[in-house]
Amino acid sequence: MERSRPGRAPTADRARPARVIGGRPWTDPALDQAVSAVHDRYLRVGARILAEARADPELRSLRVEALAKAAVGSSPLIEALLAQDSSNPDLWLWLGRTRVEEAWRIRPDARARAVQAAGYTAYTRKMRAAREPLMRAVELWPADPVPWEALLWMALGLDVEREEKDELWKQAYRRGPTLYGAHVARVVSLSPQWGGMPEEMFDFARVAMSTADREDPRSALLPLAYFEYFVQERQGIIRGASSWFSAEEYRDVQAAARGWFEGPRPHPRTVEAHNVFGAAFYLADARRPARQHLLRTMGRPSSLPWTYLGGNEVGQYVKACRHLNLAML
Repeated sequence: MERSRPGRAPTADRARPARVIGGRPWTDPALDQAVSAVHDRYLRVGARILAEARADPELRSLRVEALAKAAVGSSPLIEALLAQDSSNPDLWLWLGRTRVEEAWRIRPDARARAVQAAGYTAYTRKMRAAREPLMRAVELWPADPVPWEALLWMALGLDVEREEKDELWKQAYRRGPTLYGAHVARVVSLSPQWGGMPEEMFDFARVAMSTADREDPRSALLPLAYFEYFVQERQGIIRGASSWFSAEEYRDVQAAARGWFEGPRPHPRTVEAHNVFGAAFYLADARRPARQHLLRTMGRPSSLPWTYLGGNEVGQYVKACRHLNLAML
């Protein structure tokens, strides 16, 4: 790791993330500990930190998403906890979101579905199994927007009718009008690769951005929409940093980035937003803003947007950092 000279503060150019930590795009030590515990099948730790986040929907959304991904394959253990505490909305939410993540993990490649009928049947069965626990969470805590966010991802995976997706979005928005995770799900649902129209997707992202407070990371929805658009329009994986953005599109992302300031108390999704902006500027071949945003990720890549570039997020993130001379230990 490069060190600054004695008596000089390290500059942005000299700063180096200590190491890359995949799958953990947050600055939440309690969540780090809980995810590790869930990987080791100690699920009560996860249940406890979900309960602690009830008063903060943004933190609750982040935590249940992370805990669900950590619990993939362990949903029966959540069911066992529910057998002892069947009126706990946190556990029903966690079970439902975990089933959504378990389904996504076994989703067959669309091009191979004709020869993977059994796999696709298992996928849809698992995804449909998420609805009951999520609706149970809604019944037990009607004001919580987070189950509706999970239902948005379930609806996307099942490719339900547009009217149902719209209704789920209305329910999520009514309970959590600024909920970042629900907005991400809506952007993806409106994207061309999921049957939407580019104009509607971009309009949604811009309206959300225009209504966001200065410290609200929903400004990152605009570059996220560009990633969704590029993947569909270029018919495949986004490759390289050879300026995928036109001059006008680059100015669009620049304006979105200028409109966001993480503030003294960062939002739970701040690291994710820096990943989105950093990747967008990297693909626009705008080295300075790309470096500034990627330094603020602290070595923690998020799956979106790096998986749009092909492979896993860690590999693409490290590749971008090396291209930008942001070395990792």
